[in-house]
Amino acid sequence: MSNQEIHPLIRYLQKLETENNRGALASLRRGLGQPPGTVADMYRYVEPFLGGDARYKESAYYLVAALFALHPSSAEFGDMGKHMAATRTENGSDALERRFTALLAAHQDDLPDYLRQAVSFLKSKDVPVNWNQLLRDLQSWGHTDRFVQKQWARSFWGGRQLVKSNTNSEEKGE
Repeated sequence: MSNQEIHPLIRYLQKLETENNRGALASLRRGLGQPPGTVADMYRYVEPFLGGDARYKESAYYLVAALFALHPSSAEFGDMGKHMAATRTENGSDALERRFTALLAAHQDDLPDYLRQAVSFLKSKDVPVNWNQLLRDLQSWGHTDRFVQKQWARSFWGGRQLVKSNTNSEEKGE
């Protein structure tokens, strides 16, 4: 699948939103705060997309479906690092960085809670989410190289200019 190709699950979720299928989205939202794959109301919407390797994909699919139902605004590009960076302001940068760092450090078992908070925050700021990329990233979250977390960090902090202080630390011997 190319980076531009929309995953069938994401396309289906977007169709539910486009058709204003509030019942389906409400069923999917019932998965928020619950372990992925444990809410029976979600099965009819997610199970058709799991296929033979369900165990490998199940958690990510159920989590993304529930999060999408919470904030069905879609972006074509970017990852969670870029989306969170889009909310950065001068005043709230420290709190945002703490929130984002906690998300990056989250263990896979705790990720649903951290992502629910992050998506709620993005919703409050009217920042859309690249659901296709999030689904792909969640399937690799537990990789030992932590390449997803590193990519999100680059997207969040990479485009920022370092602020030069008034004092030169080399002159102070630091």
